[in-house]
Amino acid sequence: MITTLAAWIVILGLATLAASLLTLRSYTRFAKKARGPNSFALPLPDHGPETDLDRLLAPLIAAHPDQNGLSNILDHKRAFAARALATRTAGRSLDMIYYIWTTDTSGWLLLAELLDAADRGVRVRLLLDDVNVQGFDLAFLGLNQHPNVEVRLFNPVMNRGHWLRRGAEFALGLSRFNRRMHGKVWIADGRLAILGGRNVGDTYFGAPGSGARLSHDADVVLAGPLVQSAEQVFDTYWNLGLSLPILTLWKSFRIPMARYRRRVARHANAPLSVQYRAEAMASHTAQSLLAAPLRFTPDAALLADPPEKAFGRRKGPWLLDRIETLLTGAQREVLLTTPYFVPGRPGLKILTDLAERGVAVKVLTNSLAATDLFTVHAAYRSYRFPLVAAGAALYEFAPPRGTRRKRALLHSKVFVIDSEQALVGSHNFDLRSAYINIELGLLFREPALVAELRNHFAFQTQPANAFSVTARGGALHWNVVEDGREGREIAEPEASLFRRLMAGLIARLPHDWF
Repeated sequence: MITTLAAWIVILGLATLAASLLTLRSYTRFAKKARGPNSFALPLPDHGPETDLDRLLAPLIAAHPDQNGLSNILDHKRAFAARALATRTAGRSLDMIYYIWTTDTSGWLLLAELLDAADRGVRVRLLLDDVNVQGFDLAFLGLNQHPNVEVRLFNPVMNRGHWLRRGAEFALGLSRFNRRMHGKVWIADGRLAILGGRNVGDTYFGAPGSGARLSHDADVVLAGPLVQSAEQVFDTYWNLGLSLPILTLWKSFRIPMARYRRRVARHANAPLSVQYRAEAMASHTAQSLLAAPLRFTPDAALLADPPEKAFGRRKGPWLLDRIETLLTGAQREVLLTTPYFVPGRPGLKILTDLAERGVAVKVLTNSLAATDLFTVHAAYRSYRFPLVAAGAALYEFAPPRGTRRKRALLHSKVFVIDSEQALVGSHNFDLRSAYINIELGLLFREPALVAELRNHFAFQTQPANAFSVTARGGALHWNVVEDGREGREIAEPEASLFRRLMAGLIARLPHDWF
């Protein structure tokens, strides 16, 4: 009986392996035929400024040769306004990469801005990760019909319309589909880039449309020579064989452009959209938001995973390696903000070694009550005690519920080292970002901006916004301050019983593969 069962298991395994190989071969042939022609960033003008964004930034850049201008964007509505104003002042090109672009209030408003820019003659290239586009294809297919717009999907499934075929393709190609484009960048005219942790959606911009919880995040505005580096990185991802034109996945699709414009206008001119746009753009101009706050520094670097990481190949350093160098070089203090904290054994050792040699290591991540992925939180649980026992300070983000929103969520990915340098980007301190996803970040030294991020960390870890996690007698304790009263709990505060039970169950499964 056992022998027969084992034989059937082997046969099933071999059949699954053969089906997976055939699926991979089929997809490889499809992707080779479907990939679009290579295209590249448009050059900067040779003879003076040509666009509004040129006229705004070129004099500032010329006055600071070999330096880059930077500013932090920590406020939700300012983040939306910065993207909208960058789009309105662009006259040549817009190149964007996003992991999520939700068709909600802010998502439709920014699609309307892109459509307006394309009507002015701006070339628009939009690269979206496919996992979060499925179900929203029509919005981007309509945009793609504009002659000045091209939308590509990173690592897409072939079967778009039928859920059963799509599910089978995904299951048989799980190792390939597990690799995602997680970077986020908005590049305008080769003059300015906005990069960080924010996706496009109401939760990231504080828009009220979806009723989603508010995601606290961080962006950096960049102007100067590194913008050309960002364009080069964009081109490598855009021309990668896994970035496929969206139209190749919907060969029979056709929608009248006038009908699509009416749909965009209907969403952009809805009362809620008009109100939010007015609030977000109030008192902001391109000068006040994109140019005036810039602080120039000679010490900045764009960090990006190489495109071959999408194929699991490691020919050169990944962003993970730069982060390791950054952390191990810390002398006094490490402030780490990450929504998902699953460092693996190597990452945990780096942090505990730092703490044990006297470096002040402070980590801020989501509490079980706040996180949007309690399965990831379950994997994080096993790292808490050794981190705290080594002397590190651990905080779990959990600001109080608002009157109209669910509990806020931490989504920032920020490293501050020795109060001297900071890294802001899309890289979580977890195993997916380290080994699987493609990530982007900006590393810089600029005293005022680093101090701003350090002060923001201090604000987010105040008792009103986070639980302090400590260890006593071999057990973890959550220090809670509520209504001015201090308390200590031995169970994860304010999390539902269901979340506690599920997190405890999932935590027993293997998760540390590296």
